[in-house]
Amino acid sequence: MRSLFSRNETLVALIIVAFCVVTAIVEPRFLTITTITDLLRNGIVIGIFAIAAMLVLVSGGIDVSFTAIAAFSMYSATKLMIALGVGDQIIVAFLVAAAIGLTLGLINAVFIGTLKLPTLIVTLGTLTAFRGFLLTFVGSQLITNVPPGMRDFARSMIFRGETPGGSFVAVPTATLFLVGAVVLTWFILNRTVLGRSIVAMGGSRESAARVGINVTAMQYFVYGYVGVLSGLAGIVHASLARVANPFDLVGLELQVIAAVVLGGARLTGGHGTITGTLLGVTLIVLINNSLIMLGIPSTWQNVVIGFLILLGTGMPAWQARRRAAASA
Repeated sequence: MRSLFSRNETLVALIIVAFCVVTAIVEPRFLTITTITDLLRNGIVIGIFAIAAMLVLVSGGIDVSFTAIAAFSMYSATKLMIALGVGDQIIVAFLVAAAIGLTLGLINAVFIGTLKLPTLIVTLGTLTAFRGFLLTFVGSQLITNVPPGMRDFARSMIFRGETPGGSFVAVPTATLFLVGAVVLTWFILNRTVLGRSIVAMGGSRESAARVGINVTAMQYFVYGYVGVLSGLAGIVHASLARVANPFDLVGLELQVIAAVVLGGARLTGGHGTITGTLLGVTLIVLINNSLIMLGIPSTWQNVVIGFLILLGTGMPAWQARRRAAASA
């Protein structure tokens, strides 16, 4: 029982419950199916990003360039659809965005896996470089009239209905991309040799290399995989927003990393869970969408998120020191 309550996942789940109770007391309309579906819609893109960021942290690295990859892929794919006159083919947008995301992710991998540069420094550099290249050479104008295929995708729903009070309720088809990212990443980490190799690499790169794991190949896979997920997340974002904005998404890194760290992923690598990551995403989305209901100005969002990052990173460190002191 003690080990259960010492886990980050349990702590985050309790905070979510407390947050929901307080918000529901202040605003009784909070606990409705409409609010839940709205929160789900708002969590799709950040959820996909968080799954990608969690995989990088498990591998022993850190990536802050995924939002720039998403913006680059999203905007480029949208412009290409318009230029080729295939605006009704949403599959083209997803394939192009995934291909661009893969390419940009592999650029990170070259610097990290082949040139052996620090992951944070590389991805900070490519974050700026990708964004600068996009705004300089690809375009910096909003595309407000997105192709019809993207608009149709945004309107497509897994479920739609109406509450007795007349409120519209819907679960967008885009949710399937989050579900797919969750299932595929869970399968890779828990049911494949590849996943076990990634975890081992995150625990100790030197030890993983000594037992025969190709660390460089693992890094190429991780950053390529993150690139693909980021590209797809970008198209999902542009479709749901119905605008391709090259200035979008960049700056979301703090919230994504906060969600992943809160979920128990360690900055030192080798540990992270899908369940914890999704709980972290849930908490961040709740904060972003519910502070106003509590009468708290939205400008306090970053303050709260920063505090939660300190909590998420400080708790494991404190617990580790307690265990070390107890065993001494």
